[in-house]
Amino acid sequence: MRAEDHTAAAAALVQAERDRRQIGLLSVAHPDIDMDDAYAIQKQVVAAKVAAGDPVIGWKIGLTSRAMQMALNIDIPDSGVLTRSMQFGTGATIPKGHFIEPRIEAEIAFVMKSDLGGADVSRADVLAATDYVAPALEILDTRILRRDPDTGQPRKVFDTIADNAANAGIVLGTARHVPENLPWVGAIVSVGDTVEETGLGAGVLGDPVESVVWLARRMALYGERITAGQVILSGSFIRPIECPPGTDIHADFGSFGRVDLRFD
Repeated sequence: MRAEDHTAAAAALVQAERDRRQIGLLSVAHPDIDMDDAYAIQKQVVAAKVAAGDPVIGWKIGLTSRAMQMALNIDIPDSGVLTRSMQFGTGATIPKGHFIEPRIEAEIAFVMKSDLGGADVSRADVLAATDYVAPALEILDTRILRRDPDTGQPRKVFDTIADNAANAGIVLGTARHVPENLPWVGAIVSVGDTVEETGLGAGVLGDPVESVVWLARRMALYGERITAGQVILSGSFIRPIECPPGTDIHADFGSFGRVDLRFD
Protein backbone atom coordinates (compact mmCIF):
# COMPACT_ATOMS: atom_id res chain seq x y z
CA MET A 1 0.00 0.00 0.00
CA ARG A 2 1.05 3.59 -0.58
CA ALA A 3 1.33 6.17 2.20
CA GLU A 4 -1.76 7.94 0.88
CA ASP A 5 -3.66 4.63 1.09
CA HIS A 6 -2.75 4.37 4.76
CA THR A 7 -4.04 7.88 5.39
CA ALA A 8 -7.31 7.28 3.53
CA ALA A 9 -7.94 3.99 5.34
CA ALA A 10 -7.26 5.53 8.74
CA ALA A 11 -9.59 8.45 8.01
CA ALA A 12 -12.34 6.04 6.93
CA LEU A 13 -11.95 4.02 10.15
CA VAL A 14 -12.06 7.11 12.34
CA GLN A 15 -15.21 8.32 10.58
CA ALA A 16 -16.78 4.86 10.80
CA GLU A 17 -16.35 4.87 14.58
CA ARG A 18 -17.92 8.32 14.84
CA ASP A 19 -20.85 7.34 12.63
CA ARG A 20 -21.29 3.88 14.24
CA ARG A 21 -21.15 2.16 10.87
CA GLN A 22 -18.87 -0.35 9.22
CA ILE A 23 -16.69 0.05 6.15
CA GLY A 24 -15.64 -2.61 3.65
CA LEU A 25 -12.70 -4.93 4.17
CA LEU A 26 -9.33 -3.30 3.57
CA SER A 27 -8.01 -6.68 2.49
CA VAL A 28 -10.51 -6.65 -0.39
CA ALA A 29 -9.86 -3.05 -1.42
CA HIS A 30 -6.09 -3.58 -1.05
CA PRO A 31 -5.22 -7.25 -1.70
CA ASP A 32 -1.52 -6.46 -1.21
CA ILE A 33 -1.97 -5.22 2.37
CA ASP A 34 0.56 -6.66 4.83
CA MET A 35 1.35 -6.46 8.54
CA ASP A 36 3.40 -3.27 8.21
CA ASP A 37 0.55 -1.59 6.30
CA ALA A 38 -1.94 -2.63 8.97
CA TYR A 39 0.11 -1.21 11.84
CA ALA A 40 0.80 1.97 9.87
CA ILE A 41 -2.96 2.48 9.48
CA GLN A 42 -3.54 1.71 13.16
CA LYS A 43 -0.90 4.27 14.14
CA GLN A 44 -2.71 6.99 12.20
CA VAL A 45 -6.08 6.00 13.71
CA VAL A 46 -4.61 6.33 17.21
CA ALA A 47 -2.91 9.63 16.32
CA ALA A 48 -6.29 11.03 15.28
CA LYS A 49 -7.78 10.01 18.63
CA VAL A 50 -4.95 11.61 20.56
CA ALA A 51 -5.22 14.80 18.50
CA ALA A 52 -8.92 14.91 19.39
CA GLY A 53 -8.09 14.87 23.11
CA ASP A 54 -8.23 11.15 23.82
CA PRO A 55 -4.80 10.22 25.26
CA VAL A 56 -3.20 6.79 25.28
CA ILE A 57 -3.58 4.89 28.57
CA GLY A 58 -2.18 1.51 27.57
CA TRP A 59 -2.14 -1.42 25.19
CA LYS A 60 -4.10 -4.55 24.36
CA ILE A 61 -2.70 -7.83 23.13
CA GLY A 62 -4.83 -10.10 20.99
CA LEU A 63 -4.67 -13.44 19.20
CA THR A 64 -2.79 -14.98 22.12
CA SER A 65 -4.61 -18.31 22.08
CA ARG A 66 -3.50 -21.18 19.85
CA ALA A 67 -7.06 -21.65 18.57
CA MET A 68 -7.38 -18.04 17.38
CA GLN A 69 -3.96 -18.08 15.73
CA MET A 70 -4.81 -21.25 13.84
CA ALA A 71 -8.17 -19.80 12.78
CA LEU A 72 -6.41 -16.80 11.21
CA ASN A 73 -3.40 -18.77 9.95
CA ILE A 74 -0.83 -16.74 11.90
CA ASP A 75 1.69 -17.67 14.56
CA ILE A 76 2.06 -14.42 16.51
CA PRO A 77 -0.25 -12.21 18.59
CA ASP A 78 -1.33 -8.72 17.56
CA SER A 79 -1.63 -5.49 19.52
CA GLY A 80 -3.73 -2.36 19.73
CA VAL A 81 -3.83 0.85 21.76
CA LEU A 82 -6.08 1.80 24.69
CA THR A 83 -7.22 5.41 25.02
CA ARG A 84 -8.93 7.14 27.92
CA SER A 85 -12.41 7.14 26.38
CA MET A 86 -12.30 3.32 26.29
CA GLN A 87 -12.07 2.90 30.06
CA PHE A 88 -15.11 1.82 32.07
CA GLY A 89 -15.49 0.72 35.68
CA THR A 90 -16.99 -2.56 36.78
CA GLY A 91 -20.78 -2.31 37.01
CA ALA A 92 -20.95 0.23 34.19
CA THR A 93 -23.86 0.38 31.77
CA ILE A 94 -23.01 0.91 28.10
CA PRO A 95 -25.65 3.09 26.39
CA LYS A 96 -27.47 1.57 23.44
CA GLY A 97 -25.77 2.49 20.17
CA HIS A 98 -22.45 3.36 21.80
CA PHE A 99 -20.80 0.54 19.84
CA ILE A 100 -21.58 -1.18 16.53
CA GLU A 101 -21.33 -4.94 17.23
CA PRO A 102 -19.87 -5.21 20.74
CA ARG A 103 -18.43 -8.43 22.14
CA ILE A 104 -16.50 -9.08 25.36
CA GLU A 105 -13.54 -11.19 26.42
CA ALA A 106 -12.18 -12.04 29.88
CA GLU A 107 -8.57 -11.08 30.57
CA ILE A 108 -5.94 -10.28 33.16
CA ALA A 109 -4.83 -6.65 33.15
CA PHE A 110 -1.34 -5.50 34.13
CA VAL A 111 -0.92 -2.00 35.59
CA MET A 112 2.67 -0.81 35.32
CA LYS A 113 4.68 1.04 37.98
CA SER A 114 7.75 1.66 35.84
CA ASP A 115 8.74 1.87 32.19
CA LEU A 116 9.39 -1.34 30.28
CA GLY A 117 11.10 -1.71 26.94
CA GLY A 118 13.88 -3.23 24.90
CA ALA A 119 14.44 -6.15 22.57
CA ASP A 120 15.69 -8.35 25.43
CA VAL A 121 12.87 -7.78 27.94
CA SER A 122 12.48 -10.84 30.19
CA ARG A 123 9.80 -12.29 32.45
CA ALA A 124 11.71 -10.92 35.42
CA ASP A 125 11.66 -7.45 33.86
CA VAL A 126 7.87 -7.61 33.38
CA LEU A 127 7.29 -8.74 36.96
CA ALA A 128 9.57 -6.02 38.34
CA ALA A 129 7.81 -3.31 36.30
CA THR A 130 4.28 -4.41 37.26
CA ASP A 131 2.46 -2.55 40.02
CA TYR A 132 -0.43 -5.02 40.18
CA VAL A 133 -2.69 -7.24 38.10
CA ALA A 134 -6.48 -7.14 38.06
CA PRO A 135 -9.48 -8.95 36.57
CA ALA A 136 -10.73 -7.27 33.42
CA LEU A 137 -13.07 -7.45 30.46
CA GLU A 138 -12.15 -6.21 27.03
CA ILE A 139 -14.92 -4.77 24.86
CA LEU A 140 -14.37 -5.60 21.21
CA ASP A 141 -16.01 -3.81 18.32
CA THR A 142 -15.39 -3.72 14.61
CA ARG A 143 -15.49 -0.75 12.30
CA ILE A 144 -14.87 -3.15 9.39
CA LEU A 145 -17.37 -5.70 8.10
CA ARG A 146 -16.77 -9.23 9.33
CA ARG A 147 -17.35 -10.63 5.83
CA ASP A 148 -17.34 -9.08 2.35
CA PRO A 149 -20.95 -9.15 1.07
CA ASP A 150 -19.93 -9.75 -2.55
CA THR A 151 -17.18 -12.34 -2.28
CA GLY A 152 -17.97 -13.86 1.11
CA GLN A 153 -14.34 -13.32 2.13
CA PRO A 154 -13.97 -13.04 5.92
CA ARG A 155 -11.85 -10.41 7.60
CA LYS A 156 -8.14 -11.08 7.62
CA VAL A 157 -5.74 -10.30 10.44
CA PHE A 158 -4.64 -7.16 8.54
CA ASP A 159 -8.19 -5.78 8.72
CA THR A 160 -8.32 -6.39 12.45
CA ILE A 161 -4.93 -4.84 13.18
CA ALA A 162 -5.66 -1.74 11.09
CA ASP A 163 -8.91 -1.38 13.07
CA ASN A 164 -6.87 -1.01 16.29
CA ALA A 165 -7.02 -4.78 16.85
CA ALA A 166 -10.83 -4.55 17.19
CA ASN A 167 -10.29 -2.66 20.43
CA ALA A 168 -13.16 -0.65 21.87
CA GLY A 169 -13.10 -0.70 25.66
CA ILE A 170 -11.59 -1.95 28.90
CA VAL A 171 -13.47 -2.70 32.12
CA LEU A 172 -11.28 -3.12 35.19
CA GLY A 173 -12.33 -4.90 38.37
CA THR A 174 -11.46 -3.36 41.71
CA ALA A 175 -9.32 -6.24 43.06
CA ARG A 176 -5.55 -5.88 42.94
CA HIS A 177 -2.99 -8.69 43.13
CA VAL A 178 0.69 -9.39 42.82
CA PRO A 179 1.44 -11.08 39.46
CA GLU A 180 1.88 -14.68 40.53
CA ASN A 181 0.30 -18.03 39.56
CA LEU A 182 -1.42 -16.31 36.62
CA PRO A 183 -1.75 -19.46 34.44
CA TRP A 184 -4.15 -20.76 37.12
CA VAL A 185 -6.28 -17.62 37.32
CA GLY A 186 -9.59 -18.38 35.66
CA ALA A 187 -13.03 -16.95 35.09
CA ILE A 188 -16.61 -18.13 34.75
CA VAL A 189 -18.34 -15.71 32.40
CA SER A 190 -22.12 -15.59 32.41
CA VAL A 191 -24.74 -13.78 30.36
CA GLY A 192 -27.50 -13.20 32.86
CA ASP A 193 -27.78 -16.49 34.76
CA THR A 194 -26.33 -18.63 31.97
CA VAL A 195 -22.68 -19.64 31.97
CA GLU A 196 -21.34 -18.93 28.49
CA GLU A 197 -17.59 -19.42 28.81
CA THR A 198 -14.89 -20.55 31.21
CA GLY A 199 -11.12 -20.36 30.87
CA LEU A 200 -7.71 -20.15 32.49
CA GLY A 201 -4.86 -17.68 32.16
CA ALA A 202 -2.75 -20.50 30.71
CA GLY A 203 -4.69 -19.99 27.48
CA VAL A 204 -2.67 -16.81 26.96
CA LEU A 205 0.66 -18.02 25.56
CA GLY A 206 0.90 -20.43 28.52
CA ASP A 207 1.21 -17.51 30.95
CA PRO A 208 -0.08 -13.91 30.59
CA VAL A 209 3.35 -12.63 31.65
CA GLU A 210 4.72 -13.99 28.37
CA SER A 211 2.17 -11.90 26.51
CA VAL A 212 3.55 -8.70 28.05
CA VAL A 213 7.08 -9.86 27.22
CA TRP A 214 6.02 -10.23 23.58
CA LEU A 215 4.45 -6.76 23.52
CA ALA A 216 7.50 -5.03 25.01
CA ARG A 217 9.83 -6.73 22.51
CA ARG A 218 7.56 -5.94 19.55
CA MET A 219 7.35 -2.30 20.58
CA ALA A 220 11.13 -2.12 20.74
CA LEU A 221 11.23 -2.85 17.01
CA TYR A 222 9.43 0.46 16.45
CA GLY A 223 11.35 2.47 19.02
CA GLU A 224 8.48 2.42 21.51
CA ARG A 225 8.12 1.28 25.11
CA ILE A 226 5.49 0.64 27.75
CA THR A 227 5.45 3.49 30.26
CA ALA A 228 4.67 3.75 33.97
CA GLY A 229 0.95 3.97 34.74
CA GLN A 230 -0.17 2.26 31.54
CA VAL A 231 -2.63 -0.63 31.55
CA ILE A 232 -1.89 -3.76 29.51
CA LEU A 233 -4.66 -6.17 28.55
CA SER A 234 -2.70 -9.39 28.26
CA GLY A 235 -5.10 -11.36 26.04
CA SER A 236 -8.30 -13.31 26.30
CA PHE A 237 -8.65 -16.86 27.59
CA ILE A 238 -12.28 -17.23 26.41
CA ARG A 239 -13.94 -16.94 23.02
CA PRO A 240 -15.63 -13.55 22.30
CA ILE A 241 -19.20 -13.29 23.60
CA GLU A 242 -21.71 -11.31 21.54
CA CYS A 243 -23.39 -8.50 23.48
CA PRO A 244 -26.60 -7.27 21.82
CA PRO A 245 -28.75 -4.70 23.67
CA GLY A 246 -29.98 -5.99 27.03
CA THR A 247 -26.96 -8.19 27.72
CA ASP A 248 -25.78 -8.50 31.33
CA ILE A 249 -22.22 -9.81 31.69
CA HIS A 250 -20.88 -11.29 34.92
CA ALA A 251 -17.25 -12.45 35.01
CA ASP A 252 -16.44 -14.35 38.20
CA PHE A 253 -12.67 -14.77 38.67
CA GLY A 254 -13.11 -16.45 42.06
CA SER A 255 -10.66 -15.17 44.66
CA PHE A 256 -9.10 -12.98 41.95
CA GLY A 257 -12.23 -10.76 41.82
CA ARG A 258 -15.12 -10.11 39.47
CA VAL A 259 -16.18 -7.74 36.72
CA ASP A 260 -19.75 -6.85 35.73
CA LEU A 261 -21.06 -4.96 32.73
CA ARG A 262 -24.43 -4.23 31.14
CA PHE A 263 -25.32 -3.24 27.58
CA ASP A 264 -28.57 -1.23 27.43
